[in-house]
Amino acid sequence: MGNSTLFIAVFLACAVEAVEALTIVIAAGVARGWRSALTGALAGLATLMVVVAALGPAISAIPIDALRLVVGALLLIFGLQWLRKAILRASGHKARHDETLAFQAALAAARHADPRRRGTVVDWYAFTLSFEGVVLEGLEVVFIALSVGSNQHNVALAAGAALAAVLVVAAAGLLVRAPLSRVPENTLKFVVGVMLTAFGMYWGAEGAGAHWPGEDLALLVLIPAVGLYALVLVALLRYRARRGSGSTTDSGVGSHGTGHP
Repeated sequence: MGNSTLFIAVFLACAVEAVEALTIVIAAGVARGWRSALTGALAGLATLMVVVAALGPAISAIPIDALRLVVGALLLIFGLQWLRKAILRASGHKARHDETLAFQAALAAARHADPRRRGTVVDWYAFTLSFEGVVLEGLEVVFIALSVGSNQHNVALAAGAALAAVLVVAAAGLLVRAPLSRVPENTLKFVVGVMLTAFGMYWGAEGAGAHWPGEDLALLVLIPAVGLYALVLVALLRYRARRGSGSTTDSGVGSHGTGHP
């Protein structure tokens, strides 16, 4: 995999997670107060730094073939989950993810929670809401950056891409102080799902002892192939949905005609 492909893949995947974490932090800040919300977010970032310091050496010590097999399997799990939901959303079988609705839901829940002070934290609910949001979404960022970077022997570039994604999303959030609802998150998840699935297939096969024709160049075929297959599934699901609704309509018209000659 080239450095540019590595950077783009990690950046997009981490940007999606950063947008979701930002939505939670902003909801906590708007509803409960920024002091506790930002304190929780900073505590979450500190926790992630400890996780990175602990996991970084451990991942680099794993033999490369075993690492590729494990990383490939995990990326397939992540990628197929994202891709499945993206296909269902694109075909109309699942509601599209709306960051504005997610923000409103988190905002309503935060406003109705009872205020509680613990130690120096003025609002414990806002603190824990931000902390959990940053840690949960951040763990996926850490996993993607460390696993992809270690597998490609370029942790620094992967970490830089992850950091760039987080900083870009955070800066945009600070400027507008609102969820980034204009970011095409459904499209991003579709693209990231395709890329993670393709990478998972590539590294999983290599870890199992297979050799791809052209080595890294095989990704230039594998990624479009997975994307094309996903688009075909979207088209088929849309066709089945239209056909099913048409059959229901025709059936209703027919029964109405026979009942009223």
